[in-house]
This record gives sequence, structure tokens and C-alpha cells, in this order.
Amino acid sequence: MSLHITDDPAADTLLTENPLALLIGMLLDQQVAMETAFSGPLKIQERIGAVDAATIAGYDPDALVAAFQQSPAVHRYPGSMAGRVQALCRALEQDWGGDAAALWTQGDPDGATVLKRLKALPGFGEQKAKIFLALLGKQYGFTGAGWREAAGAYGEHGSYRSVADIVSPESLAKVREFKKAAKAAAKSAKG
Repeated sequence: MSLHITDDPAADTLLTENPLALLIGMLLDQQVAMETAFSGPLKIQERIGAVDAATIAGYDPDALVAAFQQSPAVHRYPGSMAGRVQALCRALEQDWGGDAAALWTQGDPDGATVLKRLKALPGFGEQKAKIFLALLGKQYGFTGAGWREAAGAYGEHGSYRSVADIVSPESLAKVREFKKAAKAAAKSAKG
């Protein structure tokens, strides 16, 4: 299994090999392009030397903000997102021994359990948790019972709704088309 989300081989390798990097990429995936969000963990690693929960959780908050602000910035809101990433890593340290993969591996959980665990994380609401669960099931080898149902529409086979469905430039284009149509429909419904 090898992820192809960012169109940057080094960033995609980090996402593939480091579960925390993938989780951080998902956390950063708001109000920026998906490729920017999921390239963020590589920028963090290059700037602070590691992408592991203990390092980020214990990092000086001001220094972490400065690392997020370096050009090109990790996110368009570097201060608040540095805080969210640090809060995520602190929660992982406290509740999961710093092991992001434990969210979907510890105790052989089913899809509903993983969804519940994700929603308990700082920065992960219902939709983000469902998208991440779909990403785990579709591309990261998670096979827990009922994961598609727990992920809702994001778990549908053959859908192009989210980052969970991006495996190539063509699938990225389909996801962008879906999001554009959904945004237009929502705007039209508001009238």
C-alpha cells in the first residue's frame, strides 16, 4: 500500500509510512487544498526534525508556531493549526501512548469503534472522522467490521467524495468535481 495524495513522492512516502503524519494531514485538511494539507507533515518533519507525538506534544508552542509560519507555511492559519496539531499529539500521548495507529489497531476494533475514537480527538468532528475512517479502509489496510457503514457515504465503493478516494491525478480531478458540484448545490439551496 502506497498513498498518492500530494503529488510529492517524499510527502506521500511519509504519509504511507507514518500513521501520525497521515492523521496530522487529515487534521490540516480544512480551508486549504488537500495537497497542501497532506504535505504539511513533511514540512513539519523538515522544520522540527520529527513527526512523532512525543516530540510535537513537548515542543515549545511558540517555536512550533514559528515552524508552521516558515515559508511556505504549513497552513494558511499557521498559529491556530500549530496549536491544533500539538493538542492532537498531546491527546495521543495521554490516551494512546503516542501511537496514532493504535486508534485503529488496538483491540482489533470495528469501524464504529474507530469512528468513536477518531471523534474523541481534538479537531476531529463527525465528517472529518468519517473521511479518515474511509481513508483507512480504502487505502490504509484497515479491515475492521462495518467500516464502510461507519464511514457513511465516504465509505461507498467507487465514490469520489474525499481524500479517501484519491489514488491518482484522475481520481483527484473527480473528487474536485464532486466537491465543486456539492458546493454549488449547497449555494443554490440557500437561494
